[in-house]
Amino acid sequence: MRDVVEKASHCGWQIHYHIVFPVKYRRGLLDDAVVKIIMMTAKAIEDRYDIEFEQIGCDEDHVHILCTAHPKIAPGQIVRVFKSITARELFKWKPDLKRDLWGGEFWTDGYYVATVGERADWGVVERYVKNQGKPKEELRQLELF
Repeated sequence: MRDVVEKASHCGWQIHYHIVFPVKYRRGLLDDAVVKIIMMTAKAIEDRYDIEFEQIGCDEDHVHILCTAHPKIAPGQIVRVFKSITARELFKWKPDLKRDLWGGEFWTDGYYVATVGERADWGVVERYVKNQGKPKEELRQLELF
């Protein structure tokens, strides 16, 4: 996370969202090839919209996104843009995905969104998102006592 206040002609902001949503039916379809398409598509979304994806982490059946956007862009709009464009690109490059998804939708309708504080909480959430999909053996659990 950057400690920079973003600026536009009439406002300044430092808003960071943690967004989570699963694949339709919680199917474990987020393999390396699918994740690569999602990452490339996210870069194209950044170039076209006022959204910056700071970190994207994928587990087998859901995705975590840390992003910032101009305040005029609602979190629901970020989700809508991300889901619709990534789904379209995934079905374009991997049409066989539709066989696993009755009805042809890639993402579930729901999502989770929260704002992330720019100080203490950010590092914890960033590490959590970054480590999505990694084998749990690679992650070191901190002990309380």
